[in-house]
Amino acid sequence: MNIPINLFMWIMAFLPIIVLLILMIKFNWGATEAAPVGLMITIFTGLVFFKANIRLIAAESAKGVWNALIILIIVWTAILMYQVGDEAKAFLVIRNGMRKLLPNELLLVLAMGWIFESFLQGITGFGVPVAVGAPLLIGIGVKPLWAVIIPLLGQAWGNTFGTLGAAWDSLAMSAGLTAGSKEYLVTAMWTAAFIWFWNAIGGFATCWFYGKGKALKKGFPAVALMAVIQGGGELLLSQVNTTICCFVPACVSLIVILLLGRIKMYNEEWSIADSPIMNREFEEQAGGSEAPSDMTLVQAFVPYFLLSALTLIVLLVKPVNALLGQISFGLSFPETSTGYGHVNAAVESFSAFTPFTHASMFLFISALVGLLYYKKHGWIREGGVKRIFVKSVSMTMPSGIAVIGLVIMSKIMDGTGQTVVLANGIANVLGKVYVILAPFVGLLGTFMTGSNMSSNILFGGFQMTTANLLNVDPSAILGAQSAGGAIGSAVSPSKIILGTTTASILGREGEVLKKIIALTVPTTIVIGAILFVLVAL
Repeated sequence: MNIPINLFMWIMAFLPIIVLLILMIKFNWGATEAAPVGLMITIFTGLVFFKANIRLIAAESAKGVWNALIILIIVWTAILMYQVGDEAKAFLVIRNGMRKLLPNELLLVLAMGWIFESFLQGITGFGVPVAVGAPLLIGIGVKPLWAVIIPLLGQAWGNTFGTLGAAWDSLAMSAGLTAGSKEYLVTAMWTAAFIWFWNAIGGFATCWFYGKGKALKKGFPAVALMAVIQGGGELLLSQVNTTICCFVPACVSLIVILLLGRIKMYNEEWSIADSPIMNREFEEQAGGSEAPSDMTLVQAFVPYFLLSALTLIVLLVKPVNALLGQISFGLSFPETSTGYGHVNAAVESFSAFTPFTHASMFLFISALVGLLYYKKHGWIREGGVKRIFVKSVSMTMPSGIAVIGLVIMSKIMDGTGQTVVLANGIANVLGKVYVILAPFVGLLGTFMTGSNMSSNILFGGFQMTTANLLNVDPSAILGAQSAGGAIGSAVSPSKIILGTTTASILGREGEVLKKIIALTVPTTIVIGAILFVLVAL
């Protein structure tokens, strides 16, 4: 590859991203409006400055459409699951029941927005925690905007070792780490240590959002304990089994937070009346009398219990996983290259879709069984089934443009070499100071692709090579890469859209991004600074 890496080419590579950020943050454009603009700029810079041809652009666009369709299947099935619960008024039962278990409102928000999302991220991933978590939070009275922000923060810490270690495995593969080797375990330790820091930030930030200093004081013991269980547990288990080192602590934290609701400090009703994230009008409009009197909390959670059970069985029971995983299909693409020699290898089955082991199938079956269960008990009214499917489709369609545009944009940037130029340009100019920005490269990869796994594949080998050239510990740099990628999942536009869609606030992605960037960027800087002090000085 002979792409010139200079300031001009770096600016051209960064142009689509900066325009996207400005439109969404400065001008409050929704992703549906901003994504096509970013895409057009990406195509222009790819053709004019990175010497791509129409054949390459068409191939990468087709890859993007394919990936986007898989994401949209998750969006639709998550919305379907939400509509089933909404039609049966299960969310009102969940709200009333969870408040009895957790009378402390701050603990309730932490449980439904941080801990439950951690559990979902541990087994499913793919944006499911955000898509499912947002309506659940709205159901307990959280304002829609915050109902998107909190799950984005809650799921992010599990993005590397969650989904049963999918993103971690991709990092190990791209960096050439042998499972069980010293380098493998040390890299896992660095990664988990950085993620532990971010995990604690997510919990304390949720308290701050709920009620600033007063809420921080009240929630500090609970968050500190949860952070030790989640982040500390992940760090410990990363040296034993990376596949379950997120899932197990997430499960334990789910049990412990329910037990915390029984101790003296948290077993009495407590709330902040003027909490900026709570919709008090919602509580008045949706009184407990509207909830089905004959539906229990366990019955309201039936689809979510089923979702958890299905995912665990299919993903953890290897014979079942192997059997169902045999059915897969993907698209075939020829080799393409730019005038600078940036080659995209031919692929027989690009991004193979395995429907029976995919998160969308678990969501669909859970939603369908929930629908039948609620209907059998008379909680779905006449005409309710039709309303559920019509609303699900109508809510999914507007987000389609944004998701397709953003994913195509990321594929073209990758396929034309713009992504590589961004990373190489930073490393070449900064020298050892690059260490501070190593986690930003991971964040950038996830921001662009919507996937920590994709970020690790894109930049894992690059980070390894750069660390060796700078004569710093590659394990620490790789740890920062994947930790940055995990943090980046909180600001990824394609993940934000999942939340705004299920929260019915599509078009407000810029507002969500603005608030989360204020947290993710400083945290990433701190991680980079710690890394620099430890390995580069």
